[in-house]
Formats: sequence, C-alpha cells, structure tokens
Amino acid sequence: MIPFLDLQKINARYTEAYHQKLDEVLHKGWFILGDAVQQFESEFASLCGARYAIGVGNGLDAIALLLRAYIQLGRLQEGDHIIVPANTYIATILGIQQAGLVPVLVEPDPVTFTLCPLQTKRAITPKVKGIMVVHLYGQRASMEALAALAEEHQLALFEDAAQAHGISFFGSYCKTFSFYPGKNLGALGDAGAVVTDDAEVAAQVRLLRNYGSPEKYVHSLPGTNSRLDELQAAFLLVRLPHLLAENEHRRQLAARYAQGINHPQIQLPQVADPSLHAFHLYVIRTPKREALQAYLLDNGIQTMIHYPIAPHNQAALQNSATDALPVTEQLHREVLSLPISPVLTFEEQQVIIDCLNAFPG
Repeated sequence: MIPFLDLQKINARYTEAYHQKLDEVLHKGWFILGDAVQQFESEFASLCGARYAIGVGNGLDAIALLLRAYIQLGRLQEGDHIIVPANTYIATILGIQQAGLVPVLVEPDPVTFTLCPLQTKRAITPKVKGIMVVHLYGQRASMEALAALAEEHQLALFEDAAQAHGISFFGSYCKTFSFYPGKNLGALGDAGAVVTDDAEVAAQVRLLRNYGSPEKYVHSLPGTNSRLDELQAAFLLVRLPHLLAENEHRRQLAARYAQGINHPQIQLPQVADPSLHAFHLYVIRTPKREALQAYLLDNGIQTMIHYPIAPHNQAALQNSATDALPVTEQLHREVLSLPISPVLTFEEQQVIIDCLNAFPG
C-alpha cells in the first residue's frame, strides 16, 4: 500500500533529535512559554520575512486571535463582514465567526482553487471590512490583485497560510499558520502561529493568547488560553531547518505528476510559478472521482478528498451562504488529493502515475 501520508515515516527521521529536545525541556523544567517557544517564534518569523511570530494553540485560534486583536485595536468591529473563499477548510470560517465577525463566502478561481479577485470585487459591500485570503493546498493566491482591491476599498487584508509554510509571500500582511502534524511544517500535536510586522497586533495577540495577561495575575483584557506548547515548539525547531528542502522535494514530485499524468478524465492543477506553491497537497479534478478513488485503492494507492463537503453545506454553517456557489460545489464533487510528501519516493510516484494513466474511466 502506498499511503496518502506516512507520518510515522516522516517523523522517524527525527526521532533522535526529538528525544534530545524532550530531554532539554525536561531538564529546564519550563513548560509554558519558555525558551523553545521564544526561539521558534524568532526563527519562524525570520523564515517568513516578518518581525514577529506569536505561537498559539492551533491554526483556528490563530485566525480568531488575529481578528480579535484587530477588534481590540479598533480596526474592526464585531459584526463586520469578512470575505473568505467558499471552498476553504471550515476552520477559516469558524475563526472568523469566533471573533464575532460575519464570513462572506465567495467563489474561488476554479483553476487555482484560490480566492477569485473578480468574484471578490463583486462581493464588496459597505458592510465588508476585510478579506481573508487562503493559500489553499499551498498555492499563493492572487495577492497582487486582492491587495489592490483591499487598498482601493480600504479593507483589512489577512492571509490564512495554514497550508503554505515556506513560500515567498507578497507584502507584509498579517498571516496565520497551523502546525497540525500533517502540515509541511508539522508538530507532534496541535500548534499554530500569527505572523506580522505590526507591533501593535503582535502585542495584542500575545495578550489574548494568555488570558489577556501582560504579567502574572494581572489581566488587562478578556483573553483566552491558546499558547504554543513548549514541547511542540521544541519539536518544531527540529523540523524547521528541513522545511525548504522538503518543500523542494514536493515541487519535484508535483513536476513529475504534471509531466507524467495523461488522462482525458483527469484535470491537473494549474501552477503559474512553482516557487509560490508549497504543494502541501496535489489536487486533481475528475468527474469520475469516486470511481477513480476506488480504482486507485484497489491498486494499493491511498488518496483523500480535500474536502468532501463544502463548508456552506455543513450543518455547523447552515445559512452561511447568501448566494449560490456552483463553482465551489463542483470543486467539492471533483477534487481528489494524490500522495505527496517528503518521504514519497519517485519509484512509488511512478506506480501512482502509471495507475492513473491506466484508469479505464
């Protein structure tokens, strides 16, 4: 069986280093917001080309805390509307809602899977005060066009980069990250971060993640408990130096898929610039998805669907869509994710390619 993602194999390469980090943390006896968190925040901010990274509990909290920081600073108000791609993972939308804001679901570009600038422009109303861009599957969205729209309409612009660790970013907009174990930069549990050049935003997020507390037992605002765990930060420090090389292996795999797959029922992802894509996922489209997925599984190849149910069709988000979303719904019927990871070999990939090309359709 070729697994979709072999986390055991990925992390086995770092077992010795993980044990060393565990020993260091145990020896220091400092388990919350210690040296490892501070070091990881510094190094990850540097990787992103930013001044600040604030470690938090997970990617969803990163979104909610960033938006709450904007509310605390008076840059947004509860009830403001935030544009978000309708085909994103549900966490993006939940983060907007948990901050007391209203998500406005907008159709993606069916070719790039990222937020469509034209559809975004059409969705802007006086109630819209921000745009949450999502670099879905690892591909940087059309930031130049979206940034121009945000500037023209005086909107805040945010980036959900949960799937885009290590790409080249456009501008200095506030970004959120997830370090869920399956991500390109994955922890051994939940973890996340807010990345920004804005000192005021960084200060607010630091307060909000820690009970609104600037110092122990002093609370200046109603915060929450969402701190990057010291152990997870230590483990992330093990993975961080290898991120760019692992991303490059993913790009090589993606290029081989693009060159090797040739089937009339399979539509490949369109990538203008591979350096702007982390290839967290390699997502094809096919009207024969169920048949193709079953065929691949019968031949020992595991795939996944990201995502099988559109957010607006989830019970948790009933009535979240005010307009029809035909592009989003078609994507959710057709997308299929192929194996891609730093431990997938070219030999294994060739088996996948040959099997795809032999699909009877």
